Amino acid sequence: MSSRLVAVVGPSGAGKDTLMALACRVRPEIRAARRVITRPGDAGGEDFEGVDEAEFAARQQAGGFALHWRAHGLGYGIPTSALAGEGTVLFNASRAVLAQAQARFPDLTVVLVTAPSEVLARRLASRARESGDDQAARLARAGFPLPEGICPRVVMNDGTPEEGLARFLAALQPERV
Repeated sequence: MSSRLVAVVGPSGAGKDTLMALACRVRPEIRAARRVITRPGDAGGEDFEGVDEAEFAARQQAGGFALHWRAHGLGYGIPTSALAGEGTVLFNASRAVLAQAQARFPDLTVVLVTAPSEVLARRLASRARESGDDQAARLARAGFPLPEGICPRVVMNDGTPEEGLARFLAALQPERV
């Protein structure tokens, strides 16, 4: 079995982390790369490694990230080591870094997880991780376009977690040639 990389993108509140975790739970050949983020490790939400700005910069300088970007005032990195190995490797990425990811990993599959704006707003409010202003800023970015030439597989995650998982797993199926 070889490795297959899948970038999972979409607006905040679309349920990317939930669907990734569920997919890993039901399919042993799927695993998720754990992101490094410049926020406290106890901030909640996804399973991530929280580091301060100095540690993030040191890892970036040392080439420890396969991809890195800034969004919402935070640094995000995908450790190079997290992408190695067999099976399908999912990583939660920013839409803004997709062109760089596609250039570095030409066989990259992109899955866009999305939901209607009222669902996104409700989910952001329920996680209580950001201020109202931060939630508004995240909602304003929900329609952020993908880079030209990126053709994602789209998952509408507007129902139950089980419905979302079924759609997500269908989107992960390899293309038939």
